[in-house]
Amino acid sequence: MAKRRVETMEENRLKLIAAARKAFAEKGYAAASMDELTAEVGLTRGALYHNFGDKRGLLAAVVDQIDTEMASRAQEIGAQAGNDWQGLLAEGAAYIEMALDPEVQRIVLLDGPAVLGDPSQWPSQSSCLQVTRQTVERLITRGILKSVDAEAAARLLNGAALNAALWIAASDEPQEVLPKAVEAFGALAAGLLKTSA
Repeated sequence: MAKRRVETMEENRLKLIAAARKAFAEKGYAAASMDELTAEVGLTRGALYHNFGDKRGLLAAVVDQIDTEMASRAQEIGAQAGNDWQGLLAEGAAYIEMALDPEVQRIVLLDGPAVLGDPSQWPSQSSCLQVTRQTVERLITRGILKSVDAEAAARLLNGAALNAALWIAASDEPQEVLPKAVEAFGALAAGLLKTSA
């Protein structure tokens, strides 16, 4: 019986996240109605408050879900690049390019920072940072990157990709900004190389 209750709670949580993701993408955080959202999935506001505390907590869960998906996609793209250096560049470029996705733009890059604060403090960003740090450590160990502090380098690389994505999302001409951002990201990252790649 307790197992079924836990399963029901998790199902409700996932329903609320899915409905919020749709509402936040279509209407934006401020205009999304929690009453409409909960009614759409057959739940009450009490279920929302029980699972997330409030609307802000629900946004945090949605942002975490999307940002985690973005990091996974970027890592998959990076893994296909052939080596750690090219993978690092491909991951950064992929993350930046995802800023063109309307859902990513509105929820993660515009509403997320406005409501939740500094993205570098989000749990999903911390996970991404650790993956980047491990890659940087491998590249330093192999003599590909300069002997710099791996965490500092990872934070700067992740910060550059995140800020490029934020720039694209806020731009009136995101398609024009994208190639500039990707090119500059690659040039910044190349400054860490011991020799030219």
